[in-house]
Amino acid sequence: MKVKELALTQSPAACCSPLAAEGMSVQDAATTARVFKALADPNRIRIVNLLANAEGPACVCDITPQLGLSQPTVSFHLKKLATAGLLQREQRGVWAYYSIDRAALDRLATVFRLEEARA
Repeated sequence: MKVKELALTQSPAACCSPLAAEGMSVQDAATTARVFKALADPNRIRIVNLLANAEGPACVCDITPQLGLSQPTVSFHLKKLATAGLLQREQRGVWAYYSIDRAALDRLATVFRLEEARA
């Protein structure tokens, strides 16, 4: 099985093994890389920042003016973040509302807990 196929078998934000853990599997590495890839864009970082500071879920129309990007571009970035498991998406009629998946971000934070992995 190829690395890309392995990465698709696990929900990305359901990862992540600490980087200091011994014997990280190919699948864990590929899944973690997908999450990092989703965050590897300044506009996506800004979206995460906006949603982290929002009082509740936000739709594309709430985010677009703050970023100065077109609606299709913002929708594209939101889809990438949601597919990576970092955002929750709620459909309300024709509008989709997005919010941070705080549990996913907490799991992602474990990647950098180096001391715990070595213990």
